[in-house]
Amino acid sequence: MRVIDEEGNQLGIMSRQEALDLSEEKKLDLVCIAPKAEPPVCKILDYGKYKYEQQKKEKEAKKKQHTTQVKEIRLSTFIEDHDIMVKAKTGAKFLKDGNKLKVSLRFRGRERDYVARGQEVMERFAEAVSEFGDMDKKPKFEGRSLTMILSPKSDKK
Repeated sequence: MRVIDEEGNQLGIMSRQEALDLSEEKKLDLVCIAPKAEPPVCKILDYGKYKYEQQKKEKEAKKKQHTTQVKEIRLSTFIEDHDIMVKAKTGAKFLKDGNKLKVSLRFRGRERDYVARGQEVMERFAEAVSEFGDMDKKPKFEGRSLTMILSPKSDKK
């Protein structure tokens, strides 16, 4: 097996027993880094410290990740203009924060007869937040609800 010491210097190819003796002499561990290589590559290092460093790197990488959430806003068929603007302001805030936005409009009872009105409300809402987000999925019926999905505007132009 090919052996590398703790500083990264190659010690050459040696038998398993020689490598183990060398690692015991230095009071460190012999870790097989590339077992499928020809010959296998092993490194002499402090395994506890190595695992600690790996965990630290993983934790740091997790901190830098941004998870996208889907926020939802519900509208109604006969909503007033001012109320749409208030909901649009909230929706714009969600989109600025980098979240996706699901806008749903539920038809109750006889409201089902006013589908065109529901489409109009959705269009007005989309127009109000168009500065902050793009429409991913156009308004579509899902059961008794009309839903649309908006995603934050990308800065790539």
